[in-house]
Amino acid sequence: MPTVSFNSPKPQHGLRQSVTAKAARTRDLIAWSSLLFALLQSICTFFVAVDGVRLAIGLGALVVSASVGATMNWLHDNEFVRLPMILLALIGSLLNLAVLWQVRRLRARPSAQWRISVPSRGKIRMEWVQFILSIVTLVLIGIEEYWHFRWHHHL
Repeated sequence: MPTVSFNSPKPQHGLRQSVTAKAARTRDLIAWSSLLFALLQSICTFFVAVDGVRLAIGLGALVVSASVGATMNWLHDNEFVRLPMILLALIGSLLNLAVLWQVRRLRARPSAQWRISVPSRGKIRMEWVQFILSIVTLVLIGIEEYWHFRWHHHL
């Protein structure tokens, strides 16, 4: 049985090999540079698209702010919406402060010391957050009522 050799023919001249290597490098350079330019073009397209989205967001914000401003004026002028919201906020924050005061008072009683475990740091932190939010709510209600009285001459 005859044997077949699969060896590739060797170039006869060193010049032909260097020309082939240069051509391959040139093709690689062209391929990489075209990839780079395609990437730059897509980055440019991305920023143009983002600019268009930014314009749409800006126009949308302008339209919404105009309509929200009118809605806020309507809500502020109508006492049937403003007063219940203020009363709910006032009652909620006062109730929260009363509950926090009661918890601390009961926790500090000598008769409760033997059965109460030390509250965790997270629980103490949450009590402080609730306390601060209740105080901030009361301050904001006071500021709102002050300015409402100053501008409209009634509470």
